[in-house]
Amino acid sequence: MESLSRASIANPGTLSPTSSSASYFLFPRRFRLSNGFSSSSAFGNLRRIVSRGRVRAEIEKPNAPVIDFSDPEWRIKYQKDFELRFNIPHITDVFPDAKPIPSTFCLRMRYAVSHDYSHFSDEEWHGYINNNDRVLLKTINFASPNSAGAVCIDPDCTWVEQWVHRAGPREKIYFKPEEVKAAIVTCGGLCPGLNDVIRQVVITLEIYGVKSIVGIPFGYRGFSNSDLSEMPLSRKVVQNIHLSGGSLLGVSRGGPSVSDIVDRMQEKGINMIFVLGGNGTHAGANAIHEECRKRKLKVAVVGVPKTIDNDILLMDKTFGFDTAVEEAQRAINSAYIEAHSAYHGVGIVKLMGRHSGFIAMHASLASGQIDICLIPEVPFQLHGPHGVLTHLKYLIETKGSAVVCVAEGAGQNLLQKTNATDASGNMVLGDIGVHIQQETKKYFREIGVHADVKYIDPTYMIRACRANASDGILCAVLGQNAVHGAFAGYSGITVGICNTHYVYFPIPEVIAYPRPVDPNSRMWHRCLTSTGQPDFI
Repeated sequence: MESLSRASIANPGTLSPTSSSASYFLFPRRFRLSNGFSSSSAFGNLRRIVSRGRVRAEIEKPNAPVIDFSDPEWRIKYQKDFELRFNIPHITDVFPDAKPIPSTFCLRMRYAVSHDYSHFSDEEWHGYINNNDRVLLKTINFASPNSAGAVCIDPDCTWVEQWVHRAGPREKIYFKPEEVKAAIVTCGGLCPGLNDVIRQVVITLEIYGVKSIVGIPFGYRGFSNSDLSEMPLSRKVVQNIHLSGGSLLGVSRGGPSVSDIVDRMQEKGINMIFVLGGNGTHAGANAIHEECRKRKLKVAVVGVPKTIDNDILLMDKTFGFDTAVEEAQRAINSAYIEAHSAYHGVGIVKLMGRHSGFIAMHASLASGQIDICLIPEVPFQLHGPHGVLTHLKYLIETKGSAVVCVAEGAGQNLLQKTNATDASGNMVLGDIGVHIQQETKKYFREIGVHADVKYIDPTYMIRACRANASDGILCAVLGQNAVHGAFAGYSGITVGICNTHYVYFPIPEVIAYPRPVDPNSRMWHRCLTSTGQPDFI
């Protein structure tokens, strides 16, 4: 499904070095490394600039206008632009005469509220969110661009408030539950928590009073394959699905064109669709939203970000990530035991992370057993006096064993490019874990030192797990808030957690590029403190 797998994902844009004359942009992210290496990251929008003793880099938002900081009103203009970009689309944008009705969601009632009588019992229920409620996007007021992890708008790190929409149930809704046919679709690869989200979406829809709920089998493909029938869903069907991993509906990559999907939605009478997936899936959801607007269809399209890599912009975390970090501990501990029990043992663990090294970083920090952590955002060399292999030799000589954790997207510059893509349009990566394993064996053999190298890749074991307690809570709240957003009349949005609060974002703002680990962040510094590794350049 080329039109969906690649649609609406913005070009990462070009980059410029940070210097005294550098321009600052509307949505900059700045990164600094304590080394002197220059390269491009795996996702192509992070450029590292050589300077003495460290590297500077920044990501610019595509097509963002340059701010004139000599203008005394630049802050006001910046805030207006931010509010415009983060204004979430609403049904009334296309149907200005659409009339809201009192919400059928009220937890004082045992069943969904009927409009034949008031939904207030003895007193007014104060469980609704005001449409003007906002959540602060950034909470740290950096005093200097040189502060660890600093994200600054201007060279002086001027504080500018940036507010986003708070998620939750509204007192007025724009869909009558009896007229709703809601669909749920899960796309991409497996991820812990998919069934949890499906379950909560169905349960919340039923509380609103929706009777017609279906699941689309095997991702977007289910809209076009005549052999695949939609699956009727109810609380009875989904009651215990969260006790198992995987997806009740199945997953797949690719699918039909946007136009064909919207055609099928019209034929089936679907006017509310919940899309669970990552950047590519959300690009497709946004394209569906735009096509529905173009056809003037009263349809709510709401995304729930599903990426085990935790690489969605602006969000604290995505569901499945905590479970992945927890399950990775088993693989790391196994690698440690193998390495520690062998004479000159080396354990290598490859974890998920195509563009972002969050799982490898957090799993390494959590385990306390990792000596070397390698992620896509931080370049490294295997060979040479400052390479990974030289440090492994030092660890073998001093500790007797070593454990390496590497993200799957790290070190791709060391491998031969395949130029192949999967059904979602993602580049097929070379296997950096196998490469390090082979190079480690070869290196120690050439220097005449015995090394017992063990390699573990737990990727598919982790993806198939059921969600842990932390992810279970996150999935429950995301699923509920997705339904609240749809009934409130919002479309072309995704729900996420930001500074511990749940919010709605316009989809284009979170899919511009994968969120990277900031190599100058405190979390990466903590990981380095734990591993004690040097720069491998």
